[in-house]
Amino acid sequence: MVKRQALEPLEDVVDAPSPAPKRARVEDEDMDSPPPVNGATSNGHLMYPRQQDRDRIDILGADAEEHEELEEAGALDDDDEAAVAAPRRQAAPEEGYTDLYLDTIDRKVLDFDFEKLCSVTLSNINVYACLVCGKYYQGRGPKSQAYFHALEEGHHVYVNMETKKVYVLPEGYEVMSKSLDDIKFVVDPRLSKDEVARLDREPKVSWDLLNKEYIPGFVGMNNIKANDYFNVVVQALAHVVPLRNYFMLEKLSFRPQLAQRFSTLVRKIWNPRAFKSHVSPHELLQEIALRSSKRFSLTDQSDPVDFLSWFLNNLHLAVGGSKKKSNSSIIQKVFQGTLKIESQEITSHADAGDRLRFEDADVKTETSKFLVLTLDLPAAPLFQDALERNMIPQVPLTTILSKYNGIQPQEKMKNRVRYRLLHPLPPYLMFHIKRFSKNKFVSERNPTIVTFPVSSLDMGPYVEPNPKLYPPGEPIWYDLVANITHEAVKKKDDSVEGEQETKVWRVQLRDRSRDEWVGVQDLFVEKERGETLFTKESYVQVWERRRSGVSANAKGKGRVS
Repeated sequence: MVKRQALEPLEDVVDAPSPAPKRARVEDEDMDSPPPVNGATSNGHLMYPRQQDRDRIDILGADAEEHEELEEAGALDDDDEAAVAAPRRQAAPEEGYTDLYLDTIDRKVLDFDFEKLCSVTLSNINVYACLVCGKYYQGRGPKSQAYFHALEEGHHVYVNMETKKVYVLPEGYEVMSKSLDDIKFVVDPRLSKDEVARLDREPKVSWDLLNKEYIPGFVGMNNIKANDYFNVVVQALAHVVPLRNYFMLEKLSFRPQLAQRFSTLVRKIWNPRAFKSHVSPHELLQEIALRSSKRFSLTDQSDPVDFLSWFLNNLHLAVGGSKKKSNSSIIQKVFQGTLKIESQEITSHADAGDRLRFEDADVKTETSKFLVLTLDLPAAPLFQDALERNMIPQVPLTTILSKYNGIQPQEKMKNRVRYRLLHPLPPYLMFHIKRFSKNKFVSERNPTIVTFPVSSLDMGPYVEPNPKLYPPGEPIWYDLVANITHEAVKKKDDSVEGEQETKVWRVQLRDRSRDEWVGVQDLFVEKERGETLFTKESYVQVWERRRSGVSANAKGKGRVS
């Protein structure tokens, strides 16, 4: 059979149709596949998914979400980049929009005195404060509480309570505007060494956001429920100059929270650029309640002396002090002194006539360290005189200080005890005037008034002479710094007694720059006259040792007795 000849050569045919079936050709045309890679062919063994299938499998979106979570947690290094580049959050504002959202900040609602806990999770890790409403939230990543708050409420500006950096959410970039420096300063007030040195030399007046005048260092402290016993102690310690300077200037970021939070509170008391004219001790009180196993809290009132003793000893350990070595911390260097104690046992026996005879036993001498000196009040009279006068007795401070002259004996259990102070005396002396006593049945208060000078208290008669440390016969002058007073207020209630006494604590502080006295009771601050300080029931006093000679303020001032 003879073959038919082709009408035209095959190579001359243009756009010849494929011999493949029509269905296969349609699928090939719909397939938007990229060019073959590494020898791969479109023969069905190695093929890319269709466009609609790739939209369902959002590999890039999942990778971007995981990348953001790792970046927020700080677990992604620069070298660990994903194989496919994920979209990143905005690292900086667009050009011309540097101050975006800053006009929404409300400084009047900002209060950084409370404990830094997220208002949703109650966590204290990575906490941010919303600068629009003042609430605390945790984190700033796409799944964080602050991020959701920014989307739901439209509050976009947040400050990190640890680093003091300000961010805009949900964009996520940092704000570098200088207009936010005042907020960063209020979060963590820091004064330079020169500024701290001028606190007691230059009288300064400041104003808060409500245009209310206040004096730095003499501000009210919030009484949350029953923490006035705490307020007066902290106010007094904040005016002990070397202690104040230490906690204002020393870096305590690696110390326990007790030292860090006390440092923050002292700096806020002396803050010259505060948003409000009072402070709240909530953050420090929460730490104290935790460390003391709720022995001291903001809901139950305690004794200021008990709290002072516990606080000084724990603060001593928090700043690196030793339990055995003396003068190992700023607490001991400021307050610790040495006391000589002579004890003699009281012995007796009956002679031939059955008469009781006392014999002198050997005297034992020992020394002891102290932070607070206790002064005993004479017993208050039980009855009034015929004219119903002298209902409240008075006693000079020098009289109750005679307990430490080394001559006057005190009976303690079966021993006769005498006390004497030893050189060198500490830079600051703290007196506890013992007013309260308890027995099995009742707690009693001694209302005796103690009269004292506000300056030039001579402690020389109560110190054993030591020519090597101090010239004998020379006076040792101390000036009053702080005076914590007690007031009994009768309050009616529905109990069986019908009327009970409530303890109210108040502190009187000396303003060195103006040579004036200021009284502080919780949020109330007012000036007082130094001549009338003794008219209150003094409970704790802080005295400062004069460095040299007699001050000009003390000349010509007689003692009140």
